[in-house]
Amino acid sequence: MLSALKISISPKEMIDAVKGMKKKERDAFLEDLLAATSPEYLESIKEGRADYKAGRIKTHREVFGD
Repeated sequence: MLSALKISISPKEMIDAVKGMKKKERDAFLEDLLAATSPEYLESIKEGRADYKAGRIKTHREVFGD
């Protein structure tokens, strides 16, 4: 079973590919990239979900006003 695939791609090719994506695809790709490269990002999501489930949330209005 293959565990990794190594390819060579230039930064410009990557940027062009991302720019060519539809907004929804681009947002999903960038979120996946953050998740794959940042344990802190994944932990913040877990914390946020736990806060939401426990009711430790505020509305936008409560935080920022009108």
